[in-house]
Amino acid sequence: MEPEHSNPDRSPASRSHHRHTRCPSETSSPHRLSKRALLGVVGGAVLAPLAGCASQEADVPEPVTMTQSDSCDVCGMVIPNHPGPTTEIFYADQRPSGHDNPARFDSTWEAFQYDFERQDRGWTRQVMYVTDYSAVDYELTDDGGDVLISTHPEADAFVDAESVTFVVGSEVKGAMGADLVAFSEESDATSFSDEHGGSLATLDEVTPETIESLRQA
Repeated sequence: MEPEHSNPDRSPASRSHHRHTRCPSETSSPHRLSKRALLGVVGGAVLAPLAGCASQEADVPEPVTMTQSDSCDVCGMVIPNHPGPTTEIFYADQRPSGHDNPARFDSTWEAFQYDFERQDRGWTRQVMYVTDYSAVDYELTDDGGDVLISTHPEADAFVDAESVTFVVGSEVKGAMGADLVAFSEESDATSFSDEHGGSLATLDEVTPETIESLRQA
């Protein structure tokens, strides 16, 4: 498959649009909201534990926007130029592929492959961010018989992979073929799988065997 053939000027008949809007409760941190509410009503005895939680939250890096200067740390392709899910991984005390965090990928299966290899070396993953297709207005485009899903490299399109349901190995393809398409709303993942095939998995259920099957697809 050659993602470079995807045509952004394709006629409307070849595209389908899916709009998902994240409500305020989904974009805000539930921990931070609860703290703000508590600060007005609780005494000093609980302030120290809350400060500790806030410090832990602050230690988690925020996602960044992918630009034309960002290429995939596995295949080397310029990330915004190709369709499909994108992924960022931050590592503690490491420089992925010799550059500053995060490690960057134009497909989610490549990100998992990279991460499994780094974990085998003893690296510590701080956070993995994946495209949240529950939160973006995505497009499905027919490209010579392949159904391609749009890419969304903006920082606000990412979500912590711990909170998503992946659709694994559907008919819908990204930059590197079959992939894992992530949804923060499980009902969206179920609907997507019902329409386009694939199985559902959480982050912890994705194994090296899962990734190898996608790599060979």
